[in-house]
Amino acid sequence: MKFSLDLTVATSPAWVDAVMADVPAFLQDHADCERKASAMAMSLVAKYPDRLEIIPELIATGVEELEHFQQVYEIMRERGIPLAKEIEADPYIKALMALIHSDSQRRFLDRLLLASIIECRGAERFRLVSEAMTDDEQLQVFYHDLWVSEAKHGHIFVKMALEYFEKKHVYDRLGYLNDEEGKIVAGLDFRPALH
Repeated sequence: MKFSLDLTVATSPAWVDAVMADVPAFLQDHADCERKASAMAMSLVAKYPDRLEIIPELIATGVEELEHFQQVYEIMRERGIPLAKEIEADPYIKALMALIHSDSQRRFLDRLLLASIIECRGAERFRLVSEAMTDDEQLQVFYHDLWVSEAKHGHIFVKMALEYFEKKHVYDRLGYLNDEEGKIVAGLDFRPALH
């Protein structure tokens, strides 16, 4: 069942061009994003240990994201691409985090809903990368498989929110955040990075 919302703004083909112009830099950024996604899922477990209904799914998501990190790293290692020495600030994530409410109950909802949106954006972009990798079968297959996985994660986080919040409230807030994410994406510079 589909729980997430469709993105309001499609990624520009110019973003794909930026990625294809520097695939090693994209792989480095992608590795960092997978590691951070795993850490985010586990931080929700640590921050909300009383939310028993969603802890198993959060742990499973954290493990899966860490496996993705391992897979990206293995591709990088085979190609002689090192992990990035420093993790650059992500303007996309920074702008999204500025939308989060500060009180604990609404913050919890916002974190789940933004996680859904970020996963949906990742799925869209992995699909675009897979379609563009016509001369690299390994990466084409890898990003196709990730696209399917990330789309699933987009649904999981909304389903988690529905465990604790009324459906109309969840979707009103998700709609607002989704609209704001579209504005953020439309204003970003194109770079060989996932966001």
